[in-house]
Amino acid sequence: MHNSTIIPSSWEGQYIRLEPIRLNHLLLPSERIPAGFYVSINVDSRRRWKSPVRVLSSDEVQVLGDVVTLSLCDVPELSVEIRVSYELGRMLGSGEVIGKLETSWDELLDHGDEPFKLSFPSICDHPPSLTLKATVIDPCNDQDSTLFDSLIDCNIARAADAGHAQFAEYVSSESVSHLNNAVEHFQLVLDQCPVDHPDRAAALTNLAWTRLKGYIQGDFQDIDYVTSLFREALALRPQGHPDHPLSLYHLAEALTRRYIKEDITIYIHESAQLYFKLLPFCPEGTYLRGIVAGENGVDYVINASSNLPTDASDEGIHFRRVVLQLCPPVHQRRPNALDELSNSLQSRFQLRGSVDDLDECIQHRREAVSLCSEGHPDRGNYLNDLAVSLRSRFQHQRKSHDLDDAISLHEEALLLRPVGHKYRDTSLSSLGGALRMRFIQRGGVDDIDRAISLRREALTLSSPGHPHRDTILNDLAIALKIRYNNFDVNEDLNEAIDLYRKFLLLKQIDSPMRHRSLHNLSSALSSRFTKTQDNGDVEEAIRLCQESLDALPSLHPGRHASYRWLNEAYLSRYRVQHNIIDLSHAVENFRLASRHPTQGFPRRIETALRWVNEAEKYKHDSALEAYQLCLELFDNHVMTRPSIISRHEAATAFRGAHSLPVDAASCAIRRNDLGQAVELVEQGRGQQWSLASRLRTPLEDLESTSPELARKLSELSKSLSNAQGSATLTDRAAADIAAIQYRRLMEQWGAAVTEIRNLEGFSRFLLPPSYADLQKAARYGPVIILIASQYLCSAIVVPTSGGPYDVRFPRITLAHLKKLKTDFAREIRQASFMGPTEPRKDLRGLLRVVWDEIMFPIVDVLEHNLKLRRRSRIWLCPTADFTSIPLHAANSFRMKADGSGPEYCLEDLYICSYTPTLSALIRAQESMKNRVPPSFVAIGQGEPGSG
Repeated sequence: MHNSTIIPSSWEGQYIRLEPIRLNHLLLPSERIPAGFYVSINVDSRRRWKSPVRVLSSDEVQVLGDVVTLSLCDVPELSVEIRVSYELGRMLGSGEVIGKLETSWDELLDHGDEPFKLSFPSICDHPPSLTLKATVIDPCNDQDSTLFDSLIDCNIARAADAGHAQFAEYVSSESVSHLNNAVEHFQLVLDQCPVDHPDRAAALTNLAWTRLKGYIQGDFQDIDYVTSLFREALALRPQGHPDHPLSLYHLAEALTRRYIKEDITIYIHESAQLYFKLLPFCPEGTYLRGIVAGENGVDYVINASSNLPTDASDEGIHFRRVVLQLCPPVHQRRPNALDELSNSLQSRFQLRGSVDDLDECIQHRREAVSLCSEGHPDRGNYLNDLAVSLRSRFQHQRKSHDLDDAISLHEEALLLRPVGHKYRDTSLSSLGGALRMRFIQRGGVDDIDRAISLRREALTLSSPGHPHRDTILNDLAIALKIRYNNFDVNEDLNEAIDLYRKFLLLKQIDSPMRHRSLHNLSSALSSRFTKTQDNGDVEEAIRLCQESLDALPSLHPGRHASYRWLNEAYLSRYRVQHNIIDLSHAVENFRLASRHPTQGFPRRIETALRWVNEAEKYKHDSALEAYQLCLELFDNHVMTRPSIISRHEAATAFRGAHSLPVDAASCAIRRNDLGQAVELVEQGRGQQWSLASRLRTPLEDLESTSPELARKLSELSKSLSNAQGSATLTDRAAADIAAIQYRRLMEQWGAAVTEIRNLEGFSRFLLPPSYADLQKAARYGPVIILIASQYLCSAIVVPTSGGPYDVRFPRITLAHLKKLKTDFAREIRQASFMGPTEPRKDLRGLLRVVWDEIMFPIVDVLEHNLKLRRRSRIWLCPTADFTSIPLHAANSFRMKADGSGPEYCLEDLYICSYTPTLSALIRAQESMKNRVPPSFVAIGQGEPGSG
């Protein structure tokens, strides 16, 4: 509005003070996000007053709080503009006009000292207004304190302003001619801003934004050029530059728009990363924050990410982490973001076998469940997903509480998916899988029967064409095959084979899960070959496993199962055809499976134990290698558990594990490697206590060589010892976190030990002791290790120097020892009720057997081979059932041939002591070196009773 009014003569020499307070209904006609806004008052044709450029708030009201003093004589009327600036730093031109008003002073001064509104002509549906105060003041000393800017009059400034005006016209009219004019103006500006020009970033941005708008509307197609302009502008505005946030937004918006049109994943990935960097620069309450976090910014990226397929690559998981960080705890899409990241982590675990991925996956799934209380429509999905991940960890680590929790969660999820629910088939099959695992673990027949029943119901819900039908076919086949393995019902095996074949028909050649169906069918065919001896079955089984291996990279976790079932196929054919080449192939696949690094220790231990059994059964030369690997894997496995109790549980969870050390030693004895036999029995028997002893290892020698490494290992050992309480936690989430922290400490501790072993003289630091190390236990007398194995019962005599001696007990078997142990327990119990003069004939008979069959052959070696003097000390180190037999009391209870008296018994010949292991004896001897000899005072009376 323009009013021409003559200023009263009384105003001559007067000044007016304007106080712009706030702007109301500030809308942006060009739809472009500005860096800020400012108010401009023209003083004359060359000068103007300009407020600071302020960042827009998300409210309709923008607070000002400026003060400007103008001479009423110099400024005959008020000419005010509201402009937005697209730069917070150095401005290129004057920005875009979004409000302009001219009015007379008398109209302003009618309001006295009260604030009032000046309404601007309508540019949008809601015209902006300016709230201000206007006051006439007398001349004063500071009237010149208001600073005025000179109006910039140069080619690039005029061209930039013209470009903004033309772009605003294009937005309102959608006339391509205005768009072309805007591009022409902005291109002219850019051409005049070379690489080192201070306005180049602004010129790049103006041109790029105009072309982006044309691309969105379909008027331009050169999106590559647009993004390159935005990238160059961002490079010119690094972090710390006032316009860095806006440049991040521009590039993110361009990439998002490109993704919308082209549906290429890399663009939404980069856009998400840019928004993640941008959010910290957008304070709450700012206009930019509202746009960035809104439905066309971050929310779009989050929603779009939900439609992307699961990506287990490092880049894909990084993207999912970024999306999760874009969803704070209160964000409604956070549970879904947690689930998507978990899916990618679980997939990477399946590809690489790293339990760290699985642990993180479970943590995220627990949070997703916690965010979806009862009644939430997605709770069933998150419960089921958490249960599946817990089952995977159970298979990897064999922690029974994971399986129990999984079954409980699957049951809860199934209740939320009644008959008619679209995901009921998934819950039925998933619960069936958990019950199948529990059957394998604990043998409950009801579990395997219910598992099959649930999966049959799931199959009826998934008719041909159903997306999950192939998976359910496979799951049912697995359950039937397991029931066949335990109950030998041929119908189960034949049905399993038919289901596996149907499953294969539904799987494409390049399906990532095809390898599972191949080796599962191979297993079933091998089992049928054992029954029918149809050579076609076993040949197909071998071919299927080879096909599976050919399709998988060397470090794919699926290779473990393919190796395992391939060795089963070769073994089944060897049992029938007795071709030694098949046995060799089976052993090689045992070796590959049990050493495959992607598998958890429990699976590898199970495979190695099977290798041991088959090698012993068929007397294969690889038996000793298999034993050594078993003990190595057991050692690593128990080290992952944080307490003595959990280590004991881990070590005893495998069938036949308790006899592994003595069986391994007997294998070495049968191969005449007595030194290795000593090492193996020692390594195996000390496993449960090995971590505790390693953590207390004296570091004096290391401290003199590398004080820093000694300190590092000492601190890590202390941290590991303090972490032992994690085993007692009952809160599952807290226990998971504690277990992860413990494992990471173990990894750091292991890395430190490896570093120490690289030092000269420390190559065997904390490794299982060698025979030469263990022989130190015999420094004060020989140690006799008594080995009770299912394959051989014997003793090894470790002398003070030289090699060990083998003492066989040809008439003693493990069954004899077990009976002897039972008989001793009975006779000792009965003897406790007998009087001191009653003869203990049966007990004497048992001690005579111990002398004749066990201790006499040992004494013979001590006397004739070692030339050990009588009354020397010997140490007995019994294993297995020998520990329950009173070896030290061995006695023939016979008279000498010349009738001069009873024959010598063991206690007449030697002083016997016991030790649980050679290492324990060495530690005891070392501790005695530093102990002060005991002293005492004896007080006696020379003549008792004399007073």
